[in-house]
Amino acid sequence: MISDAVKIAVDALIKPFEGYARRLPDDRCAAYPDPGTGGDPWTIGYGSTGAGIGPDTVWTREQAESALTDHVAYFVSGVLRLSPVLSGASDRRLAAIISFAYNCGLGNYRISTLKKRVDAEDWDGAATEIVKWNKAAGRVLPGLTRRRTAEAAMLR
Repeated sequence: MISDAVKIAVDALIKPFEGYARRLPDDRCAAYPDPGTGGDPWTIGYGSTGAGIGPDTVWTREQAESALTDHVAYFVSGVLRLSPVLSGASDRRLAAIISFAYNCGLGNYRISTLKKRVDAEDWDGAATEIVKWNKAAGRVLPGLTRRRTAEAAMLR
């Protein structure tokens, strides 16, 4: 069921790996620069980026949770549109691809070999492909390596 996959994606992958970053003493959060570029895109809450988010942006926890809910819904819809086979996949497999798209974007998913493997229901091949997406600005980031390893485990 899609709602189970969303819960797995959020609780096991997105929240733990994105974190509620730059938490302030009053439980609000402040924007931070992209770890790969040291600047744009500025990120806040649970990995939210976009217009209006910059170095001076501060959100309440409620704003961060609301943005997370909205963004996850967007990515669920997008991955199911791009890979309809996921509607019949296990909750864990769908959760892994939701998490990947949340982190890397639907455009990157759309053009990836990962998507080709998912569409062919080649889950071992998908697990092999997803771990390759562990770089930002051309350098390997340990946090991305851990995230991709966790996603790969859910694809197998």
